[in-house]
Amino acid sequence: MYLGLDFGTTGARACVIAPGGQIEDMARVDLGVLPEHEAAAAWREGLFSLIAQIPSGMRRRLEALAIAGTSATVLACDEAFNCLHPPLPYHDARAAAEVPAIARAAGAAHPAAMAASGLAKILWLKRHLGPGRARLFLNQADWLAGLLSGRAASDCHNALKMGVDPETCTWPEWAAWLADIDTLPTPVRPGAGLGLLERPRARELGVNPDCLVRAGTTDSIAAFLATGVSQPGEAVTSLGSTLVLKLVSSTRVDDARHGVYSHWFGRLWLTGGASNAGGAVLRQHFSDDELAQLAHEIDPRRDCGLDYYPLPRPGERFPVNDPALPPRLEPRPPTRAEFLHGMLEGLARIEARGYRLLAELGATPATQVVSAGGGARNPAYTRLRERLLGVPVRAAQEHEACYGAARLARHGTDLFSGERDV
Repeated sequence: MYLGLDFGTTGARACVIAPGGQIEDMARVDLGVLPEHEAAAAWREGLFSLIAQIPSGMRRRLEALAIAGTSATVLACDEAFNCLHPPLPYHDARAAAEVPAIARAAGAAHPAAMAASGLAKILWLKRHLGPGRARLFLNQADWLAGLLSGRAASDCHNALKMGVDPETCTWPEWAAWLADIDTLPTPVRPGAGLGLLERPRARELGVNPDCLVRAGTTDSIAAFLATGVSQPGEAVTSLGSTLVLKLVSSTRVDDARHGVYSHWFGRLWLTGGASNAGGAVLRQHFSDDELAQLAHEIDPRRDCGLDYYPLPRPGERFPVNDPALPPRLEPRPPTRAEFLHGMLEGLARIEARGYRLLAELGATPATQVVSAGGGARNPAYTRLRERLLGVPVRAAQEHEACYGAARLARHGTDLFSGERDV
């Protein structure tokens, strides 16, 4: 059996698969909206709770596990993985003052040269904690895997925004100098073996002591891996709390000025970006029941005439990189259905603009889009998106990030070979 765990914005999930990819068991822990000072403890408790929910017979048969976490969520720790400061979440842009130094060292187009990047957060934490206090800076998935394996490593997907070179999977000299290489995790390929589950932890959790802990990935890439998409021009849009675009490209594209970056994908590249728009802003205005009911009143073939940019709070990362960009949700139409139509169309325009931008920057143009996440279940939204994107749109058969993490646990680095039957 193979275990994948995914830690998202408000909850965590686990998925156990058999060698052929069949789902054997799933579990979930709701975390809610956590105060910053409680986040790390809740993640730790959620990790152990998820594993404990798996039937004992399956736990004893686990061969490997992998963890996906939110990209650029950074923790400052001591060598025993104890947190010294509340985690800085993925959308936190308090480190704007650190960006110029990164841009001078790496260039303004580097994915680390953003206020919300992992490296910017590291430099902010070093400045506020003082010299020598933090011995390790880890991404969320790195930290959770470290609690199980005892190893301070980071996959090159999560470490990209810390400054890692995705081609060589090493820290460039400028990043090692800015952050102090002794405080950075060891960079490895996603799916690489980190080591066996530590024996005391294996006994405590009732897990096979020979279970291999693999390096993980980001939550959005795990959702991508769940779909099985692997060929140039194929894309996945994750329609969760945020709107995340991932496109398989023959060409690497990076431009932090637009929030665009490329991840290692074997011989290819996984290029894209993440908007702050998405399901989170919909939940600020509509209940789940309302979304399902009002969607039936929307004609997706018709332009609503509203020019919305739906954000849950000021600040955008992609396709516009502007930490101060305000939400645009005016004027308000007379009915709730029209209001929802305007928001969904605004989200679809952001998605279409994102894929156009990737092609303009040199990525392989999108030829089809697979939808993952909760928004994929809304047929009106799907048809609306297909009209604005101009390419076929279909829902993924499997799209849970925990399933993608389980595939990573099963196949390791072979998952990035580009072969469809992997």
